[in-house]
Amino acid sequence: MTGSVYSVGQVNAYIKNMFARDFMMSRIFVSGEVSNCKYHSSGHIYFTLKDASGVLSAVMFAGSRMKGLAFHMKAGDKVIVSGSIRVYERDGRYQLYAEEIVLQGAGLLYQKYEALKRELEEMGMFSPEYKQPIPKYASRIGVVTAPTGAAVQDIRNISHRRNPFVQLILYPAQVQGEGAAASVVNGIHALEERGVDVIIVGRGGGSIEDLWAFNEEIVARAIFDCPVPIISAVGHETDTTIADYVADLRAPTPSAAAELAVFDIRRLLEQIDAGRLALNRAVSDKLEQTDARIRQYELRLEVLNPKNRLLENRQMTADYHERIQNRMEQMITQMRHRLQLYAAALDADSPLKKLQGGYAYLSTAEGRRVYAAVDLHAGDRVHAYMLDGSFFAVVDEVCADDRPEKTSE
Repeated sequence: MTGSVYSVGQVNAYIKNMFARDFMMSRIFVSGEVSNCKYHSSGHIYFTLKDASGVLSAVMFAGSRMKGLAFHMKAGDKVIVSGSIRVYERDGRYQLYAEEIVLQGAGLLYQKYEALKRELEEMGMFSPEYKQPIPKYASRIGVVTAPTGAAVQDIRNISHRRNPFVQLILYPAQVQGEGAAASVVNGIHALEERGVDVIIVGRGGGSIEDLWAFNEEIVARAIFDCPVPIISAVGHETDTTIADYVADLRAPTPSAAAELAVFDIRRLLEQIDAGRLALNRAVSDKLEQTDARIRQYELRLEVLNPKNRLLENRQMTADYHERIQNRMEQMITQMRHRLQLYAAALDADSPLKKLQGGYAYLSTAEGRRVYAAVDLHAGDRVHAYMLDGSFFAVVDEVCADDRPEKTSE
């Protein structure tokens, strides 16, 4: 035996390296029927893909399963698996390491849908900051949908029930099949030029193939670039299209879109009536408060009225006048009484009264009053005043007082 000899491990490692270097094996899509599908307790899924010509072992690890598998896979499912083929070195066999699994048929469309969704999401077209608010009181509403069918009829019925004064402008678009995406885009542009307040873009439910026009990139960009707020209403509650992610608001059904776009005039009228009642109550309360305040001001003005102050001052002046008058009368009475006392005392000491009793008033010739006999000398000339006249006399002799002196007991 000649040539190099390799171990099993070396051979397996070499083959593994060959697979790793092959670009096609690092990103491959394989279609087939699922068999021997086993869900491990660790979260990994082990299965086999088969077709008429052969079988291929595959595994999907729990980390890939969270993002790459959107349904419960089971034996018999026709699927397309994307991933890489690598050699399991220990066993010396190769297998498919699945990263994403979709069902066949709709699976190819779903894969295209997911790819476009990721691309547009990375571009920011789903970001909330680009969402426009839906006008609360829209009066002109554009509708892009098929002219026949339940969707447009539901929108009409609900709109008329909620507000018969709202104008609906329908653009009869093709919503399924070849050319449907372009028709929807044309409808958005046409209604934008009509100056509507909001646009409803939608149709009834269906399969992913039926709804595919609303997963086209041209429709998504037309919705994103439209300056008029757009409500998407594609399919039923379980159907979600790319148009739903790009639109300013997503409604689960066309009926729900009409509920969101058309304000309920009855509720508005009820709110207006309630507001009117509240305003009337507020005005009435305000008037009552104002009247009460005015009455308080009137009372204060009545108290502070200059006329009242003048009357008070006049009354006060009258009181002071009366008190002064009374006081003056009291003082006059007192002074009269005192004067009478003084008059009586003066009368008692009056010279005239003395003169009436036969007494005379003496003064020297020079006019100096004579108080006592010792003030005179013999030969002094004196002037005597009587009640009815006066006379002059000459002192012959001054006699000493011969009255006995008073002695104390």
